[in-house]
Amino acid sequence: MTVTDAGRTRWLWWLMACAVCTQTSLNLARPLLSYRAISLGGDALAIGLITSAYALLSLVVAVPLGRLTDRVTRMAWITLTGTVLLAAAPLLMAAAPSLTLVGVAGTVLGFGHIVFMISGQGLIARRSAEQDLDRNFGWFTAAVSSGQMAGPLIAGLVLGEASGAALEGPTVEALVIASVIAVLGLTGVAGLARSSPAPPRGTPRRSKAAAPMPVTALLRRPGVGAGLFVSLALLVSVDLLTAYLPLIAEQRGIAPSVAGVLLGVRAGFSLLSRLLLPWLLARWSRRALVMASALGAAGALGAVTLPANGDPWIMAAALAVGGFLLGIGQPLTMTIVVRAVPGDARSTALALRLWANRIGQVALPAGAGVVAASLGASGALWFACGVLAAAAGAARLAHTP
Repeated sequence: MTVTDAGRTRWLWWLMACAVCTQTSLNLARPLLSYRAISLGGDALAIGLITSAYALLSLVVAVPLGRLTDRVTRMAWITLTGTVLLAAAPLLMAAAPSLTLVGVAGTVLGFGHIVFMISGQGLIARRSAEQDLDRNFGWFTAAVSSGQMAGPLIAGLVLGEASGAALEGPTVEALVIASVIAVLGLTGVAGLARSSPAPPRGTPRRSKAAAPMPVTALLRRPGVGAGLFVSLALLVSVDLLTAYLPLIAEQRGIAPSVAGVLLGVRAGFSLLSRLLLPWLLARWSRRALVMASALGAAGALGAVTLPANGDPWIMAAALAVGGFLLGIGQPLTMTIVVRAVPGDARSTALALRLWANRIGQVALPAGAGVVAASLGASGALWFACGVLAAAAGAARLAHTP
């Protein structure tokens, strides 16, 4: 990248800086939903329901927020709102004395996440030239992955060897740290507001008199349905892994600090694959990569559940492969959805993608919780494997732009 290019993408660097902080906070707090529930006497079913609560409010606001993002000129204030919510939710979780209030805190955490992600993805869709979409979405999701890697590692360091009721004190301490890290993201928001990027030449703008395209019409666009389903499958699989790996680890006598490292390995290899995305796209088609992402990740997560793979080193190897493959699909589904719709509906389409993700995050973890309640924690990952295999089939049959 030249100096001139760097100047034109300064807004992207500020956005990525904010993403690193907020996603570190989020992914420090997300595993703590499980540990906080365990410390309050929660079982596998309770963890599944709390994981579903994380997505509830997002179902109502996602598409309207996407419409708003398509209309407004500046989106830094939306990014600010998401950052503030992500800073407040861990404090609410730390103060929660019951499983019900832990679920409420999880809902606030999920709401903050979707506000931040809609504004960030919408900004990229609006400000990026067509040839830069894959790269910019890849870099943005790489920043997200860095937070997914750092968050669990910090959680593991703070929780140490604690288990059962002894998790309560360290969990509260880790949640306060999560809030502080999210507050640091405000620096990125300030830089984003100052950079005031202009859309690249040729970026379509909606006429004020033009009616927005109906959601049903967006869903009928070729490639949109498959892109939404693949995105849903990949995200829910990561969520189930984040929620149930601590439980699997505890059942196998693996300390929380090691479980944090295992989750960090998954995120680290997702980060690597997203940084390598331009190189991968130069060799394989977008459709082939999406199929490999879903089907290969299913095999890797299945390997994690095998009783013979109770050795943390073997689990780490499986999670490295799975993390690399899981990381490929998400930025590609963003490009697929963006390129499948008119230019003045891109933020709405990305919000619809996040809305579909939240539908999956409400429905599928509850189903996985029922499976886990009867078959054990590994059953939740078997459930994820089935969803990923179905997503690979949908990607194979769909037209992808």
